[in-house]
Parts: sequence; structure tokens; C-alpha cells
Amino acid sequence: MAFCLKHKFLLNCCNFLFLTCGTLLIISGFYLFTDTKRILLSRLLAATSDQLNNLPQPLFYYISIGLAVAGLIAVLAAIMGFWASCLNTYCCLSLYFLAVVVLLLAESVACLAITLWPHCLGISLDESKMVKALQGNYGVPGKEQFTIAMDLAQTRFGCCGMNSEINYDTSMWRLQGYGQRDWAVPLTCCVLQNSADKLSYLDPKPANETQCQMLQKSEYERFRYTDTCLNYLDNWYREQYVVFLGASLIIAVIEFCVLLCIILNCTKITRKSVEVDSFLEMRTRTKSRQGLVENVYEPEFDMSTPRILAARPSQILTEDFKEVYIQPRDLYKQRHNTTFKPSSSDYNLPTRSYLV
Repeated sequence: MAFCLKHKFLLNCCNFLFLTCGTLLIISGFYLFTDTKRILLSRLLAATSDQLNNLPQPLFYYISIGLAVAGLIAVLAAIMGFWASCLNTYCCLSLYFLAVVVLLLAESVACLAITLWPHCLGISLDESKMVKALQGNYGVPGKEQFTIAMDLAQTRFGCCGMNSEINYDTSMWRLQGYGQRDWAVPLTCCVLQNSADKLSYLDPKPANETQCQMLQKSEYERFRYTDTCLNYLDNWYREQYVVFLGASLIIAVIEFCVLLCIILNCTKITRKSVEVDSFLEMRTRTKSRQGLVENVYEPEFDMSTPRILAARPSQILTEDFKEVYIQPRDLYKQRHNTTFKPSSSDYNLPTRSYLV
């Protein structure tokens, strides 16, 4: 009983950790859903993919929904685990085992896809492709999300352009006149006086707009950002990836512990059933032996042999008892008289007449 309770306690502890992870996933999904800046920056990660770039929302928007759904599934699976632990049957434990295995496989596939094949998901930070995405999408009507995301990256990281500030010289924004014709770069490339404002990327106020739009580097280097944004975006993507991979690794370890506890409980059920079967078999054998000992002198009723039912029960019992019981030799038949009582023959004396 103590061994069984120990395994149940371990399974319930792992279920509680699994439930906690599911709850944290739901909270993380809602937090990411409300983090508009992070979601907006993820638009730049998928800028080189035509499929992801044409989505109505950025990549992290769908990831936040996926995290919330995965957390909800994990919570339901953990609740089913508590139910299976209470019932402690093969059927419930098997269903819980399959649910955890499916979640573990889905998580492993997602981690492998992001780690080994990010291009399959459309996540690519290739320099030439990112420059082309900037020149073809920034400031273009219908690409407002990309434009705002690039403005956010430039104000947040203090950078300008993808790999150079001259990327805007041959961009659609400059050639088609979507921006001001006398601007060399967008205002978000300038050093802002309202940089502390959280919404400064939507309403940039340069410290010196005239000097920022100068063509000579010596004139604008103090009023314009000279660092490129591609390295900052790459570092930001790696940070998000490390957080995602670390959380996935912790959840995977907990899921492995849950699977191990399920296997141990199934082993305990098997051992318990074997012990019960052996006990019942031993008890049956004991009863059968006791029955043989009790019925050794009872008559066997043979249907093939006719019996006189009118006979007395004592007579039938006596006849059957004689068939089974082997009588010992009568040791008292030839036994001599050993008593000390004299017999009359020992005192027979000859009769004499004393009459003369």
C-alpha cells in the first residue's frame, strides 16, 4: 500500500507541475498577445517570406494564440491525469499517456523546425533579402505594418536601414515619392527628442531635423543614427528563440517525468494483479485440498452404478466405509489370559476317601 501511494504521490506531483506549465503557457500567450511592440517587430522576421508577409497579422500574433491553445490543452491533460491517478486503471492511464506523448511530439517538431529549418517557417534574416524587403515595402501603401515595424526597430535600437543608411536612396519610398522628397531618411532614423515616449515611433520629433537630413556624414553623424538594424534584429530574434527553447525544454522534462510516473503506476497495477491472481489461485488450491480431506470418507455418487435409494443411510455409509477403510489385524484373538485370577482347572485335586 505504501509503495502504491508513493507512486501515486509522484504522479500527482508531476501532474501539478504539468498543470502549472499549462497555466504559465496560457498566461504567456495572453501576455504576448497584449505586447503589441513585440508582435509588431515579428513582422520584420517574416518579411522575406511571401506567404507569411501576406498574412493579415504578424507572426507572433499567431504564436500567442498557439501558446494559449497549447496551455489550455496541457491544463486539460493535467486534469485528466489527476482523474487517471484517482481511478488508477489501465484505460485512463493509457489515455493520459497518449495525450502527453502527442503534446511532446508536437512540441519537439516545433522546436526542431525553428532550430534546424527556420526557412521552412519563413523565418530568415538573410542580408540581401532583408534589404530588398525594406526597399520594396517601406512606405508603400498596403504595407503599413511593415513600415510601422521598421520605424519601431529604428527608434528602439537606435539604428537606420538594414545594412546601411543608404538603403533608402534606392527604395520605393524615395523613388516613388511616398515620403517627403527632401528627406534622405525617415524621421525615425534621426535622434529624437521624445525618445523616452513609448509611442515615439508613431510621432517622431527629431532633435534637429535639418541636420539629420544632410547628405554629408560629417554634418549628420551627431543627429542621425549610423548603426544598422540587421544586427539588432538578429540579436533580438536569438533572444526570443532562447526564451522559447528554454521554456520548451523545461516543459519537455516535466512531460518525460509524467510519462515515467505513468509507466511506474502501470507496472504497479500489473504487479498488484499478479499478486491478487496468485493469492486467489493459492486460496482455491487450499480449499480444494480441504475439500479432499473432508470428503475422503464420503461416498462417490456414480450415475452409471444404480443404487437402492430405499436403503438406510447408515447401511450405505457402512458399506462404503468398508471399501475405503483397511481393517488392521486382530491382535486380541490369540492373546493368552494374563490375569492373575486362577481358573477352576488349576485347583482340581484327586478325590480320596478317608473312610476306612
